[in-house]
Amino acid sequence: MILALKKFRSFLDMLYLASGIVAAIFLIAILTLILVQMLARWTGEVFPGAPDYAGYCMAAASFFAFAHALNRGSHIRVSILINAVGPKMRRVLETWCFTIGTALAWYFAYYAIKATYWSWKFHEVSQGQDVTPIWIPQMGMVIGGVVFAIALTDHLVHVLFEGDHRIKSDVVEQSHGE
Repeated sequence: MILALKKFRSFLDMLYLASGIVAAIFLIAILTLILVQMLARWTGEVFPGAPDYAGYCMAAASFFAFAHALNRGSHIRVSILINAVGPKMRRVLETWCFTIGTALAWYFAYYAIKATYWSWKFHEVSQGQDVTPIWIPQMGMVIGGVVFAIALTDHLVHVLFEGDHRIKSDVVEQSHGE
């Protein structure tokens, strides 16, 4: 049982890392699209749809980065109240926060899946010059949103059973007035 839980934990950590890597790849794609568009303009060519593709990549990068950023402590957390209370009240507050966050993330994921399905079913295309089937860029939102909901659920379960979240902070907690 413990070995299975360790493998599951390892899988989740790899999922969050992979999500962050995919987000980074989409950021590189944005840079590439901008450079190609600049080169096209300098040579008198036209790259139709480049701004649309860059926008799709930005949305995908944002959604794929959510889970990875959560685990690295990069999301904004107002911890003034949580740091001011004792351990028991802290656990209650964190449980409440992760419960609300998890519920909202799954709510969003559900409707993102539903919207993407209907875009696919009705063969919707983008309004720009690219005429891309809109469900394709929406998939980044769906996958990233589901991974984020899984990450929030993971932290909620950890708070419930262990008493603390698993968020590792890569940044200094406070500036201490400096």
